[in-house]
Amino acid sequence: MSVMVARKKVVRKWEKLPGRNTFCCDGRIMMARQKGIFYLTLFLILGTCALFFAFECRYLAVQLSPAIPVFAAVLFLFAMATLLRTSFSDPGVIPRALPDEAAFIEMEIEATNGTVPQGQRPPPRIKNFQINNQIVKLKYCYTCKIFRPPRASHCSICDNCVERFDHHCPWVGNCVGKRNYRYFYLFILSLSLLTIYIFTFNIVYIALSKAVAGGLGLLSGHSQSLTVLTVLEVLICFFTLWSVVGLTGFHTFLVALNQTTNEDIKGSWTGKNRVQNPYSHGNIVKNCCEVLCGPLPPSVLDRRGILQQEESTAQEGSCPRGPGTQEPPAMQGPGQAQEGHSVLSLQVPVPTVSNAEMPEEKQRTPGELPVPSLDAGRAEL
Repeated sequence: MSVMVARKKVVRKWEKLPGRNTFCCDGRIMMARQKGIFYLTLFLILGTCALFFAFECRYLAVQLSPAIPVFAAVLFLFAMATLLRTSFSDPGVIPRALPDEAAFIEMEIEATNGTVPQGQRPPPRIKNFQINNQIVKLKYCYTCKIFRPPRASHCSICDNCVERFDHHCPWVGNCVGKRNYRYFYLFILSLSLLTIYIFTFNIVYIALSKAVAGGLGLLSGHSQSLTVLTVLEVLICFFTLWSVVGLTGFHTFLVALNQTTNEDIKGSWTGKNRVQNPYSHGNIVKNCCEVLCGPLPPSVLDRRGILQQEESTAQEGSCPRGPGTQEPPAMQGPGQAQEGHSVLSLQVPVPTVSNAEMPEEKQRTPGELPVPSLDAGRAEL
């Protein structure tokens, strides 16, 4: 006898979230799927700093000041902390509409726009929203089935709508949005300072080593190998300066205007219409305080929330039965299930009536269908 047993399997919500994201540590870490360039970022930072701490810092700490490696370590730890915080956090993903909500929104749109004749293009799905006496258009997302909030946009790489979407950065392996933009800005700022710091003291180290070698009149083999590694670090820092420092300056300009990269590329507030930015306070200090020091909203995904799913499994069991007996129906009520998923069966006695005890007009042979009596029909007439 096989018995179907229902077992509850605990499933976290992050396992069922749509989009193209990857999750680690039971949903605590959220990243994009393309993480190759992020690993390259880690390799360049860790490799350059490891060479600097292993060779140049030891020499500079003795010749100049022991504070040089300490300050470099502080910059390195701060840059790594902000990088990991940017890469492993939810950038502000907006949940997609449930099927009932999507059906309601579609019905509302159809009721507003009316039926569109076949062959004609339907009107754009847009809602007008007023912010600081300025009309802002809310666009409909056909993937998420929602009207996107102001400044939100759909990332084609992660396939999610992100609140206050700035851009998708492959160097950090994640989108940059409302919940991690400040950490992204602090990361590129600290990385710029760290790159300038290492570049400067590598030049100082080369100058000091050349001066000492000139005084001795000869360069040893060990000093030559150190010089080669130092030149490699200088080249890495030189090419990094052009991109990182320039990127930091560009985002400093955006923070001062309370503007995003997406808005700047599209020309949302500097186009032909000359529309003023409704999110800017007209003051650089207020804009910086809002972007970098404002309250951080909580994540609305609830990645580690629990979903209950039932799994039915069949278990084989034996039940002694006598000859000619039928298996009684199993009925399970509250308080009747025992340990080990056993099922308690109840036998309900069914009264049987023989032909001898039945009225004469109702007696019939086994297998014969009941036939209505003609006399009874005449009596009714």
